[in-house]
Amino acid sequence: MNKPTLSIIVPVYHEEQNIPLLHSRLLTAMKLISDDFEIIWVNDGSSDNSLFLIKELAAADKRNKYISFTRNFGHQMALMAGLEACSGKAAVMIDCDLQDPPELIPELWEQYEKGFKVVYARRRQRKGENIVRKFAIRLFYRLLHRTTRIRIPVDTGDFRLIDRKVIDALKSMPEQHKYLRGQIAWLGFSQIAVSYNRDGRFAGKSKYGWIRLFRLAMDGFTGFSNLPLKLASLGGFLVSLVAFIIILYALYSKFIMGNVISGWTSLIISTMFIGGIQLISIGIIGEYISRINSDVRKRPLYMVEEANLDL
Repeated sequence: MNKPTLSIIVPVYHEEQNIPLLHSRLLTAMKLISDDFEIIWVNDGSSDNSLFLIKELAAADKRNKYISFTRNFGHQMALMAGLEACSGKAAVMIDCDLQDPPELIPELWEQYEKGFKVVYARRRQRKGENIVRKFAIRLFYRLLHRTTRIRIPVDTGDFRLIDRKVIDALKSMPEQHKYLRGQIAWLGFSQIAVSYNRDGRFAGKSKYGWIRLFRLAMDGFTGFSNLPLKLASLGGFLVSLVAFIIILYALYSKFIMGNVISGWTSLIISTMFIGGIQLISIGIIGEYISRINSDVRKRPLYMVEEANLDL
């Protein structure tokens, strides 16, 4: 069986309003590349009509394929399922919310044909997001970029085109807590960026709330940076230094100045401060241990309830 030229992987979670338009725009974009392609829709436990619409597309056009999870396993797992199932010579990962324009795919393909193994889309602007969210995301990308031994591109998400060699390499990486954009950067294949302006959502609400964004950020830091551990060590050192200075001051006050430091306030504040630093440090170490524990258990990344392709 001949492999398709390109696989398009679309994670779906409660996107019934966006699926028809995204599909139409994908077909239009692919006319500039090839008719030999597949679209892999990964239903990540949606409870709306998303799966029904995907099945209708698959029935009308065999190039539409789908995987449906037993529950919501998360965006990164949905992308990984699509990568493991795709058979194209290259693959594009794109979200279903239409913030990333399908019309950019031909431009990604143009750079891919020049020999680049990874062509990622870099955002110039982010429409439809508030200032606080934009600032937090911008700060995270730059902190991660500066604190890792590898260079993870800033202002980029998972919207990118990757070669089959990259796909196969990703499939061999066993981490349970996936951060695909970091893993792809770690692999070190030839990469280039294509800039674009990101639109707001066409319909529905973002599934990446503050909690999910925080979890993704933790996966990025714990998977590719030792900064949290270094901060915990630095915090412990600073607290010890402050405590030592306080001890010297207390001895000086008692034996030189003849004053005895008294009062519960200073004692309680010092105890709470030191205790807070200890709890934060333990929590940071616990995050790393938790990820080690997940990798040791080696549970499946996701469970498939139904699909129309071989897995």
